[in-house]
Amino acid sequence: QVVNYAPFTLLPSAVPRALFEQAYAVQQDFNLLVDAISQNKEFLEQTLASTIKVDDFTARLFRIYMQVLEEGLAQTVFLGINRSDYMFDCGLDGTAALRQIEINTIAASFGGLTSRTADVHGLVLKVLGKTEEASQLLPNNPAKGLALGIAKAWELYGSQGAVVMFLVEEIQRNIFDQRCVENELWTRNIRVIRKRFRDVFEQGSLDASRRLYMDGQEVAVVYYREGYVPQNYNQQNWEARLLLERSRAVKCPDIATQLAGTKKVQQELSRPGTLEKLLPGRPEAIARMRATFAGLYSLDEGEEGDRIAATAIADPDRFVLKPQREGGGNNLYGEELQQVLEKIKDSPERTSYILMDKIKPQPALNYLLRAHSPLQVSECISELGIFGVYVRQGQELVLNQAAGHLLRTKAIEHADGGVAAGVAVLDTPYLV
Repeated sequence: QVVNYAPFTLLPSAVPRALFEQAYAVQQDFNLLVDAISQNKEFLEQTLASTIKVDDFTARLFRIYMQVLEEGLAQTVFLGINRSDYMFDCGLDGTAALRQIEINTIAASFGGLTSRTADVHGLVLKVLGKTEEASQLLPNNPAKGLALGIAKAWELYGSQGAVVMFLVEEIQRNIFDQRCVENELWTRNIRVIRKRFRDVFEQGSLDASRRLYMDGQEVAVVYYREGYVPQNYNQQNWEARLLLERSRAVKCPDIATQLAGTKKVQQELSRPGTLEKLLPGRPEAIARMRATFAGLYSLDEGEEGDRIAATAIADPDRFVLKPQREGGGNNLYGEELQQVLEKIKDSPERTSYILMDKIKPQPALNYLLRAHSPLQVSECISELGIFGVYVRQGQELVLNQAAGHLLRTKAIEHADGGVAAGVAVLDTPYLV
């Protein structure tokens, strides 16, 4: 009842090499973009103005963000660990295109477990007598790349005796994924502690120069693997979050970077001219990013929003309705999308959602291996995530790189949801 193996595909899944390489090539651009948004108070204020009126969770995060800015940031080193997720959209002529689903800027998971997946698939292929194919699988170790970013931030924080704190949930189903990253830090002689919001509330304190202490130990880096959905918070937890944000410790992410990952920001980025404002003088980077965007539409109040809502109600299978939430299992499709939009089309509540073109990938056959599930062949679709890591000290970017990839595959009958949500399983790309 306590330990289950992580679900995975029996065989690696075919991924077009050109699209795989395109996803890697654009990751440093997305790192730059997320970092630029997190430093742009005016952009965040304008973009989230309508959302914070109707979405209490985003509003509370935003209040902490404003409070910390007014007080003046104590943090001088900034660490971003994000994961940009894509699907392969099959056009009418059968050619596949890379389409970005979202960027996760907080608690982007499975960097650890996916570091093990290629070995599993290599073994399966060898057992099947496919030695040549096994040798084609790419090595992949995001855990190492993520730890490298955390270690760099720890080093720049500049206190040898300070620890890295993993902020984790009360009940942790995905602990081994985190342990992979943690073990990489221990091998670098960096001490790691694991704490919950409750522990921070009870034991956390700041000294006069706003250094963060837990149980008398100075904390250099706070790595969030929790805190991305409303259920993670009660009044104590909000107070603990404020304490962490006010501290000098490097937060991964700080609250501005978490806000940069909201769906509303993603939709705003697709508007003509927005990228140019955020990243002036980088036309090549902007072209690379824009080439991956799917159609995104605002449901803000006014004529444009009215028109989009009506279009989606009339043809719900063309779209996905997304709330401002991370963690999978929140999106609405088809009939459900239609019902929700019918209900909220004339209320300000609709501004807490965005609408996105539904991506139509080409299904393939595979076996999904899950604890206590029958083994059967399923029609599947895959989602590719690229991990990105960057570290900024003051205004200087000292690290910016792609840190590995994650392929997740699910049966086509499931519209939404990731591995942690119990729908998708871990996979390895076989480049074709």
